Amino acid sequence: MTAIDWMQLGLIFGFTVAVGWPLGRYMARVYGGERTALDALFGPLERALYRVAGIDPAREQDWKTYTSAMLAFQIVGLAFLFTVQLVQHHLPLNPAGLGPVSWHSAFNTAVSFVTNTNWQGYGGETTMSYLTQAVGLGTQNFVSAATGMAVFAAVTRGFTRRSTTFLGNFWVDLVRTTLYVLLPLSFVLAVLLVSQGVVQTIGPYVVAHTLQGADQTLAVGPAASQVAIKQLGTNGGGFFNVNSAHPFENATALSNLLETIAILAIPVGLCRTFGVMVGDERQGRALFAAMAALLVPLVVLVAEVESTANPALVALGIDPASGNMEGKEVRFGTTASAVWAAFTTAASNGSVNSMHDSYLPLGGLIPMWLIQLGEVVFGGVGSGLYGMLLFVLVAVFVAGLLIGRTPEYLGKKVEAYEMKLAAIGILAPAALVLFGTAVSVVAAGGRATIFNPGAHGFSEVLYAWSSASNNNGSAFAGLGANTVFYNVGLGLAMIVGRYGVAVPALAIAGSMVAKKTVPAGPGTLPTHDVLFVVLLAGTVVLVGALTFFPALALGPLAEQFALAGGAP
Repeated sequence: MTAIDWMQLGLIFGFTVAVGWPLGRYMARVYGGERTALDALFGPLERALYRVAGIDPAREQDWKTYTSAMLAFQIVGLAFLFTVQLVQHHLPLNPAGLGPVSWHSAFNTAVSFVTNTNWQGYGGETTMSYLTQAVGLGTQNFVSAATGMAVFAAVTRGFTRRSTTFLGNFWVDLVRTTLYVLLPLSFVLAVLLVSQGVVQTIGPYVVAHTLQGADQTLAVGPAASQVAIKQLGTNGGGFFNVNSAHPFENATALSNLLETIAILAIPVGLCRTFGVMVGDERQGRALFAAMAALLVPLVVLVAEVESTANPALVALGIDPASGNMEGKEVRFGTTASAVWAAFTTAASNGSVNSMHDSYLPLGGLIPMWLIQLGEVVFGGVGSGLYGMLLFVLVAVFVAGLLIGRTPEYLGKKVEAYEMKLAAIGILAPAALVLFGTAVSVVAAGGRATIFNPGAHGFSEVLYAWSSASNNNGSAFAGLGANTVFYNVGLGLAMIVGRYGVAVPALAIAGSMVAKKTVPAGPGTLPTHDVLFVVLLAGTVVLVGALTFFPALALGPLAEQFALAGGAP
């Protein structure tokens, strides 16, 4: 890596924190019900929505009612999106005359966008009409992100309140997140992206005349508005098949920088939101530090790996200084591509500006492992932080065992009930990854579309199940995943991966909110200092290493050793 590469890394990190940290304080005001600068604009709309829906914003819910409301909303959204795809050929805003989506692809896509995974087994411009993309997928880009942030707010209240049963109101958290956070941010980003050449139109596809005299049809559409919320909401689904590698989604170096920052801006900000809401900003800074301590070295490592050329190509005379440019856009280069790959897999985003399947084995291993850690290294909006809180409980429980004292976090005792739920939330997605991969490589339906033999084909399958089970959505795209086997299997994995973490987190919040605060004593573990940051980061790494190292050894590590040994 050159000095310019290091400068580029520093600027991206610096801008992301500079945007996210002040945003975190603003989001704390939103979830605290405080007045904001946008009240005059959105306040009347917010109150009108409550009246129309018959919602009493002052009526709070316990964890079971909150969870039931959240799940009911998700089921309705899934049914709506599934139906829209099946009948899109009868609906307006379909200038390309696209037909209905197959039932299994429609199921997979509906689950994918409702769970904020945004895994795609199809090409957007050749499968989905404008109306399906904007009304169906676009709506879920907002409300699935808002759902994760609402659950985060409820879980946080579980640690801040005491001797009660109420965690807030799901409908209020959902509406306020959408109106006061996601909509204004998306509007500003969409305008900036349009200024850079990202398309935004409901007009028909454009026919261009090439230099060779032929006609070429260029797919366009309302892309900028979708791109803005897909990045800010850590959704990641591409309007076009090649996602943010497409110049109509990501046109310039500036649009690439804006979209990269948008991926982590809200997850970074939510660390501060947590600190403000619990009344101790040091707690938020500790969570941020643990996440950054995990992310920064991995970003540097993947950038360093991809700055070296494939040894097999060097042997054929390729300049090693060019790096591994296979699957990458020349206008971004290896560093900006590698940073995006790490950001999008550290967050529950899944958008790509380069093809991860073309990374060198170690370069591809890092994004895959970031997903497998549970999408908690900042993670998705809301979901990353409440997922990290499960690891926090494990860390303080282990520390408590070491000193022979009942563990505590933020003045609340962590007992066996919370630990069992935390274990479920951490292990359920991991079990799905390993089980799904094992079934795929032995079942005829899974093997039928593994087109790359050996270790790389195994890596593609392992990546797919890691991405679906941990709500990421990116892929090693060499796998043929648009089949009944993978659409149904990965769809079920997305459901368990999303709600198998969210529901235990809400149950923990329901248990914690009823407890009294215990005064800190001599044996209380401080959860805001460097020691705790190291303990928390170490817990995440240890769980990830013990769970996935054997599988990684069969895939990217085996491929790396083969490449080093001279294999093509």
